[in-house]
Amino acid sequence: MNSHSIYHRGTFLHQIACVLGFATFALYPFSKSHAELRPNPLFCNHAVLQQGAPVPIWGTADEGEVVEVTFRGHQVSTTTKDGKWRVQLPAMRAGGPDTMTIQGENTIRLKDLLVGEVWICSGQSNMERQLGLRAGQQPIDNYKAEAARANYPRIREFQVARATSDTRLAEVSGTWKVCDPESVLDFSAVGYFFASELFQAIDTPIGIIHTTLGGTPVQAWTSHEVQARYFPGTLAGQIKAIETYQARLAAYQAAEPSLLEQWREAYLAAEQTGKKKPKRPRPPGNPATSKNRPAALFNGMIHPLIPYAFKGVIWYQGESNSGIPEALSYNQRFSAMIDNWRAEWGLHDFPFLFVQIAPHNWMNPEIREAQLQTLQTVTNTAMAVITDAGDPGDIHPTNKRPVGERLALAARALAYGEAITYSGPQYQSMRVMNNEVILNFTHCGSGLLAKGGPLKGFTLSADGKSFLKAAARIEGDTVVVSNPEVTNPIAIRYGWNKIPEVNLYNHEGLPASPFRSDAPIIKPYNASE
Repeated sequence: MNSHSIYHRGTFLHQIACVLGFATFALYPFSKSHAELRPNPLFCNHAVLQQGAPVPIWGTADEGEVVEVTFRGHQVSTTTKDGKWRVQLPAMRAGGPDTMTIQGENTIRLKDLLVGEVWICSGQSNMERQLGLRAGQQPIDNYKAEAARANYPRIREFQVARATSDTRLAEVSGTWKVCDPESVLDFSAVGYFFASELFQAIDTPIGIIHTTLGGTPVQAWTSHEVQARYFPGTLAGQIKAIETYQARLAAYQAAEPSLLEQWREAYLAAEQTGKKKPKRPRPPGNPATSKNRPAALFNGMIHPLIPYAFKGVIWYQGESNSGIPEALSYNQRFSAMIDNWRAEWGLHDFPFLFVQIAPHNWMNPEIREAQLQTLQTVTNTAMAVITDAGDPGDIHPTNKRPVGERLALAARALAYGEAITYSGPQYQSMRVMNNEVILNFTHCGSGLLAKGGPLKGFTLSADGKSFLKAAARIEGDTVVVSNPEVTNPIAIRYGWNKIPEVNLYNHEGLPASPFRSDAPIIKPYNASE
């Protein structure tokens, strides 16, 4: 995929640009030709730079101004062109703190910089959720005790300010904060648990670039170019939504009195019977300004980070794509997004570690399957399974520590080459013998384990349509499943529901992913919608 390609007039990009009132989708916003020397906001006091790789440093200045960057005895310079400058420092070893001097017509000194491991931390609300209290959500488990011991001056977080855009922005807003018991309350909880676990394992400074926004689909995090090429229906749908918005809004406003009266009656009835209360009717949102519009967050919160040097990505998202049929195409969309980011940075295989969606009343099993399929088809990825860290009634489960810990295990294995067990058992194959199904798994670690009692969560089918609860037992590195009512079984499922009740682990304490042997064939992400 060439995600840098620019589409000519007549393509979906041009059509949607016209609807939004732009002549074209410029890849970079206009830069002033006269500006005081200034580094990109990512480069400020307390920043963490990536070790062991060339480090781009960039910013703005007056046209033709010579800019010199000095750091750790390295001195590099360039001449400003089109109001922008960029230099590259050579690969460096971890350490610090050090001071960086940026000199042109004025001089800037950035203090307390570290060189270590930088990870991008992205996704929606479960990654966004800070360690401290948040209105409308339950407290993170043990957050006070966690914060009290969070004295890690070599862990820092850059909080990217929320921004949506229909064109690619050049800058984000934000600052680097040093981790201490007070500042950590504003850190991503999952990001902090990941960073602290990783720090203790590799004893190296850790920087987290935290760029998230709750309630957002994968389409918002993927570039226009990629979606125009592989998912043109998404942009066509956006164009139609914008064109029909005023008519839909007028229709709602005309019907609103009747809708509100129906809602009040239903609300009172639900209150009296103890049933779930209906949501209040609301007017349609303006698709031209929605945070969820295609590429809006890629443009506003991912593109401005390029080409910052980093090690890998941790990602927790999927809740906003969990409905049917959305979940059925999520593997394609998610895979395309990962490839999109890798191509944009020119780092085609950086580690991409993600979280499988937790059990919840709204989360269809197909979304977990789509994530498992992404793991199986996209190189250098890992998935943290959290079937034991969800809450059926809370879309924001409070047990965030195991999420970060499992992501850190995956990082240690994929990014740093440690020979450790970093995943729970993953279904590999099945065979039938004497009406019993024998299952083989990868990532068995030091052995399979039924946690807390006999294995549960397995179902069998003889026709591929009706599935019956089945007994299961561990034999070595296999699981044997049977039900006397199911002769000649042809399909098996594990944890195949919105709230999986499952307990297959390896002895390292990592749970197995839900799966079904009758999964549909995985289609490439350029398949038509």
